[in-house]
Amino acid sequence: MKRNLKEYTPKQIVEELNKYIIGQDKAKRSVAIALRNRWRRQQVEGNLREEILPNNIILIGPTGVGKTEISRRLAKLAQAPFIKVEASKFTEVGYVGRDVESIIRDLADISVNMVREEKKNQVQDKASKQAYERLLDILIPAPKLLQKTGFSEEENQESPESKYERTRDKFRQKLLNGELNDRTVEIDMPTDSMPTMQIFSPVGIEEMGINLQELFGNFMPKKVKKRKVTVPEALTILTQQEAQKLIDMEAVIREAIQRVENSGIVFLDEIDKIANSGSKQGPDVSREGVQRDLLPVVEGTSVVTKYGMIKSDHILFIASGAFHVSKPSDLIPELQGRFPIRVELNSLTTDDFVKILTEPENALMKQYEALLKTDGVNLVFTGDAIRAVAETASYVNTKAENIGARRLHTIMTTLLDDILFNAPDSKDKEVIIDGKFVDETLKNIIEDEDLRKFIL
Repeated sequence: MKRNLKEYTPKQIVEELNKYIIGQDKAKRSVAIALRNRWRRQQVEGNLREEILPNNIILIGPTGVGKTEISRRLAKLAQAPFIKVEASKFTEVGYVGRDVESIIRDLADISVNMVREEKKNQVQDKASKQAYERLLDILIPAPKLLQKTGFSEEENQESPESKYERTRDKFRQKLLNGELNDRTVEIDMPTDSMPTMQIFSPVGIEEMGINLQELFGNFMPKKVKKRKVTVPEALTILTQQEAQKLIDMEAVIREAIQRVENSGIVFLDEIDKIANSGSKQGPDVSREGVQRDLLPVVEGTSVVTKYGMIKSDHILFIASGAFHVSKPSDLIPELQGRFPIRVELNSLTTDDFVKILTEPENALMKQYEALLKTDGVNLVFTGDAIRAVAETASYVNTKAENIGARRLHTIMTTLLDDILFNAPDSKDKEVIIDGKFVDETLKNIIEDEDLRKFIL
């Protein structure tokens, strides 16, 4: 059961994050306070509410230590519109590429889809009832006499209307009991085809903020096509169509915009890639331009979207970067000032790897055990095997590129390669992985420098 954000204290937010992320207590504490402050601001009355701005955060640390996962889990917890973007894919205005305002447009799309789905769930029961009635209209169309007059002129006989209703009730009961599931029916499906239009623009069609379907909807009749489907498929399609009719899209858009403006979260990954590292040649030419374009969006500006104007003043921005080559101080001073909270994440140790493999609800060991269980194989890891995998990951990270917890995925894939390949045909229904098996399987890879670089 989902809980409202107001029910979560910062401590409870950290506890929820602990279910999926190991360590990084400082980062969890910072984002928990930031999230709670979103709710606190909503409770403030008067003009002061508009003056309270979010404290944006920069997470500093090597890849694979949990920066993205913290933000993703945080947004899921808050049930807030969330988007993850790579800062390095944006370019300064005038260069070919996406401009930074597209972040807010994409966030608006995500928010509208989120609210629409919630509204669909609310009207699902009513939509389902209406879908059943529409399907009955297809299965047993009303008689022509009933359609024209609505009554029978012969008094002594049962009226066509009562006959039709009795037959309809019988079919309704069969439909509810699943007795008609094998039948095929023909339904009308709207087509989304639009006239082809070539647009020459420095930005993509999604940047124009124009909904072509709405623009031409009043001038061109909607086309429909006949499609034969089974009764269960027809019910699903008709329920979706009826739910869409019951939703007030204007109300959806209003709520979606309100959510974006007050609880939206933008995760800017690889922000260190747009920091000037001292060189003024090559791609560095436009990096400072991207920062300057990003500045008004982070500071607070009004962005034109196809749903209307959206203010970015109270959107929470969480940036992250490894900052191996550059430093946070290499960002332009104005942008630095908009990210007042900086948190350094720690590199993962062997003990952290052991916990990552076993403790989280989505732990890697649990994932592989569940995968092999589908083939009827019970996979068991001993304590020394888990420690050996963790030590291998830690060792390879020190010798090769440090990719944090992602190293565990490569090691586990290599370790279980034969088992995963042979599991469907294996007669052994229980496979025990111990420390000796891990050492023997990974020994050659670790010792061979070239092979290690290729595989791990």
